[in-house]
Amino acid sequence: MNNTKRREILTRLRDANPHPTTELNFTTPFELLVAVTLSAQATDVGVNKATAKLFPVANTPQAIADLGVDGLKEYIKTIGLYNAKAENVHKLSKIIVEKHNGEVPESREALEALPGVGRKTANVVLNTAFGWPTIAVDTHIFRVSNRTKFAMGKNVDRVEEKLLKVVPKEFKVDVHHWLILHGRYTCIARKPRCGSCIIEDLCEFKEKTEI
Repeated sequence: MNNTKRREILTRLRDANPHPTTELNFTTPFELLVAVTLSAQATDVGVNKATAKLFPVANTPQAIADLGVDGLKEYIKTIGLYNAKAENVHKLSKIIVEKHNGEVPESREALEALPGVGRKTANVVLNTAFGWPTIAVDTHIFRVSNRTKFAMGKNVDRVEEKLLKVVPKEFKVDVHHWLILHGRYTCIARKPRCGSCIIEDLCEFKEKTEI
């Protein structure tokens, strides 16, 4: 795919959704960090249901630390892998209190040093909480990038590397959300909804559907 096509795709996605954001509910960088950590192999809807009960009770690193692992589990037990996630969220909360004065660090290195926080989670926090032009490649972005031929790669790291290279600066902060939402609702895994897609004529997927 050439850069003229890519720019037109991004322009259309921007026109359709000028101010995209995550579907995870949060009001602070710490709430976002917790929500993203809980969202691994879970739906945003499921995470939001759990945090709707958790955050009114504990939504700061100190409050989560005080809640304890078992206390935290009670609020997130509806989420997959909740035992391991409770351990990680409790540990990272204590580290943020002890090493970062209770504030989520605006540093990739510091974020990735936290338990349960990998590159993808760090990218989401840096992008959504702090406005960095990072691109967290999840299954949706990986699929859309390869299927449309927008930024092809054999794994998420290669796709991230390609996206950072080909996406113009003016689109970089929001492209993460546009591609996720496009993959979640239009370019879905089993059968993409090409017939209702605003970039169908630009996409280079050969087996288009009429849906």
